[in-house]
Amino acid sequence: MKAVRIHEFGGPEVLRCEDVPDPKPRKDQVLIRVRACAMNHLDLWVRKGLPGVKLPHILGSDISGEIVEVGEYVTGLQPNERVLLAPMHFCNHCPQCTAGRQNQCREFTVLGNGVDGGNCELMAVPAVNVIPIPDTLGFNEAASVPLVFLTAFHMLTGRAAVRPGHTVLVLGANSGVGIAAIQIAKLFNARVIATAGNEHKEQKARELGADHVINHYQQKISDEVKKITNREGVDIVIEHVGPATWDESVKSLKPGGTLVTCGATTGPNVAIDLRFVYSRQLSLLGSYMGTMGELYQVLRHVFSGTLKPIVDRIFSLREARAVHEHMEKSQMFGKIVMNP
Repeated sequence: MKAVRIHEFGGPEVLRCEDVPDPKPRKDQVLIRVRACAMNHLDLWVRKGLPGVKLPHILGSDISGEIVEVGEYVTGLQPNERVLLAPMHFCNHCPQCTAGRQNQCREFTVLGNGVDGGNCELMAVPAVNVIPIPDTLGFNEAASVPLVFLTAFHMLTGRAAVRPGHTVLVLGANSGVGIAAIQIAKLFNARVIATAGNEHKEQKARELGADHVINHYQQKISDEVKKITNREGVDIVIEHVGPATWDESVKSLKPGGTLVTCGATTGPNVAIDLRFVYSRQLSLLGSYMGTMGELYQVLRHVFSGTLKPIVDRIFSLREARAVHEHMEKSQMFGKIVMNP
């Protein structure tokens, strides 16, 4: 089969589309023909070099496709079924997994990070990862869902406990997590303030349900939040940018507010004035992906059409270098998808 692999860490030039042996599924696995694989910022970080990544390596966390073969021990799945994959690897037998907290498993990692991902034509995966999709959901749209909708759902419901009447600030409305978070917050009848970088992205954010949009290049986020909220601040900040927005995110919180972060697009190191944190009784929470139960919850809303994935552009697998270059420019609104 064809696969895009990295044999060394570096820029987009290290991506190679090459022939590799077809995977041979175990009796407890399912062989999937990949029809679409969506990009995430994680792909850029892994390509540049992360600890624990063994080379050569296949990137790609968000995958949809068709079942080719079902292992002897697998029940409930059939060849030719249209599916998406839960974008994570876990042992499925430790105390955390059996308690439904897969994202706290010691073996937990994201597909395309600690294990090979979906930038290829065929994948062999555990049956627990395979989730049938309705005919109304296309492969490109299905691949645009798992990681970002699960991440945003866990951030808002599992960590920040969003409730009706809350005001939620979503950083980066054009990102996959931002697009999902706006819609999920509105699903819970929250008021949403989003940030975007230009008029086109501002309009798209409003179409998704954002009540207010701040241009983060032209306006100071915390000042605009104070104007919108009559100096109250927001209940929840959905943060995944890092140093570029961290101070503004913290300043935007109301007393007793919650900042929940799932990433560090602009770098891992931020400064915190602890006096500000304890005097205003702020909660600063980390969030990493989510559980299988949360994935099934959010997928019900996607499958019913209540939550909608947004596809920005579609490329072929052979255009992997152009895909990474396009993502690094951060001009997209929605997910960038590759079709093998």
